[in-house]
Amino acid sequence: MQGFSGPESATPDEGTGHVSEQASEQAREQFAAGAAQSKQMARDEKKARKRDDRVAATIRQFLSDEHYAHFFQLISRLAARDCPSVFILAILSLIHPPSREAVEEYIVEHKIVLDLPESRILRDGQNDLSPEVRNELFLWIGRLSLVMTTDTEKILSKLMVDEDNIDGTVLQLSTFVLVDFFEQQKMLIPFEELQPLTIKILQDVIEPHMETMEQYFARIREEQNPNQEEEKDE
Repeated sequence: MQGFSGPESATPDEGTGHVSEQASEQAREQFAAGAAQSKQMARDEKKARKRDDRVAATIRQFLSDEHYAHFFQLISRLAARDCPSVFILAILSLIHPPSREAVEEYIVEHKIVLDLPESRILRDGQNDLSPEVRNELFLWIGRLSLVMTTDTEKILSKLMVDEDNIDGTVLQLSTFVLVDFFEQQKMLIPFEELQPLTIKILQDVIEPHMETMEQYFARIREEQNPNQEEEKDE
């Protein structure tokens, strides 16, 4: 009958003892590395929760300001589509300093770096804008682009109603933000006149990621129709 011996009955020879010591040292190193990784993960999760809380608090602060009451319904629609809150803040960041601060903090934490050329919209048109206004718009487009880069699929999958169209709510919200921004600059420009500019800005932000979204929708189609490719081959 085969038995099991306890630790006290083991009688390792010198070679085995040496191997055991090495194994123990390796185990300690692995344990230490695992513990360090767990601590880092815990810190990252805590930081992420803190960041998410800051984002949520900033949106609540914005929604509590009656001056921005005309934005409430549009923000609610985007929230209902599960659009990431940080992208909503990026849109609001042009007119709302706390939103800008939260987005800039988010960008720094994610260590996002992009070579952002001047928007063709600001380069080729809108020549009547002052350098200060042009710079503010450039920075706004940059924030939108940087946030979009952090999680392209998660953001655009919530904003796109199909493979070719973006939900109109993001266009409306962005246009109202531009209207409010120009009012702050003592420039009263009607919503209808600013909408074409908004479309071009959103195209600047979104178009670089369309290849990624084509792959996303192709993957979705494949998941929904796993036998489609096989049928084509036949």
